[in-house]
Amino acid sequence: KMTLLLALVALVSAFGSSFQYGYNVSVINSPDPYMRDFYNRTYLNRTGKPMDSNFQTLLWSLTVSMFPLGGFFGSLMVWPLVNNCGRKGTLLLNNLFSIVPALLMGTSELTKSFEVIIISRAIIGIYAGLASNVVPMFLGEISPKNLRGAIGVIPQLFITLGILVAQILGLNSILGTAEGWPLLLGLTGIPSLIQLLILPFFPESPRYLLIQKGNEKQARQALQKLRGWYDVDNEIEEMRQEDRSEKEEGQFSVFSLCTFRGLRWQLISIIVMMMGQQLSGINGVFYYANRIFQSAGVDDNSVQYVTVSIGAINVVMTLLAVFIVESLGRRILLLAGFGLCCVSCAVLTVALNLQTTVSWMSYLSIVCVIVYIIGHAIGAS
Repeated sequence: KMTLLLALVALVSAFGSSFQYGYNVSVINSPDPYMRDFYNRTYLNRTGKPMDSNFQTLLWSLTVSMFPLGGFFGSLMVWPLVNNCGRKGTLLLNNLFSIVPALLMGTSELTKSFEVIIISRAIIGIYAGLASNVVPMFLGEISPKNLRGAIGVIPQLFITLGILVAQILGLNSILGTAEGWPLLLGLTGIPSLIQLLILPFFPESPRYLLIQKGNEKQARQALQKLRGWYDVDNEIEEMRQEDRSEKEEGQFSVFSLCTFRGLRWQLISIIVMMMGQQLSGINGVFYYANRIFQSAGVDDNSVQYVTVSIGAINVVMTLLAVFIVESLGRRILLLAGFGLCCVSCAVLTVALNLQTTVSWMSYLSIVCVIVYIIGHAIGAS
């Protein structure tokens, strides 16, 4: 059953980590013109001449791309950290990769340095790369089997919430202004600070305590707290059986994993799904949402509100997936989601090319983006 402690651990972990991922995917979309202006003014004050447009485009491209690049290096750090520091310990340590860049970005205008923004985006990317791997692992290991599907959707739900909150705070009437954008970037450290203060009071992953640390007493105590009852012998025995099976099979190298016939289709399925998710272009949609809708004919005064509406739809559909994933199953949602993404992208391409000659194509473009978001929320996400 879902206990209060289990729910709190899931919510604090997802809010302190996954929320950050979504927030930083979307946060630079709204203040784009003000940040570019800051880059230009800083360069002008240093050199006495305005920044070349090509150089400004390069700097902005770096600002955007440093986040996924940092995520790549963060994902490489997962295995050594979770095995040495534990799942909870890694999440606590990871907060440093959020709080430090938050302070740097929040004070970047005072220090007159756009370089610290670019560097901070790389550091916060490391944070996101670690969080996007460790949170699902942690929640999967502390959840009972019958709740793993529903709890497994919580990190993605908080990613979408982070995207939506960044879009709302980025409105021109709130922090999406020439004066407010440094605070908008700096707020990313608050969830990490909350997690750093609260998460130490929650139990570590029982599986880590039992298998990696060899401490059955602590593993049993953690399970008892998470389950809300004393008898956890069956789960302890299941973990031991899994550990024995893994040791009997031995560790696979990358080459042996790719050539082992017994795992070939499972491996192909994982690769195809992961490639489909990462190459779907969802991050690009949220990085450049305002520009996409401006290209679709939305006027400058309305574009931010359309973007927020898209973020809200993303949250609602991800929340819906939490309740239907167990009844409909993963396969149906994946096929339906990827199908919607594929069709909407194809129609969107046609609509954007024809909108200058056919007036209603701009509305079709917006509909396609909405359908794409729905498909990604229920499937790839």
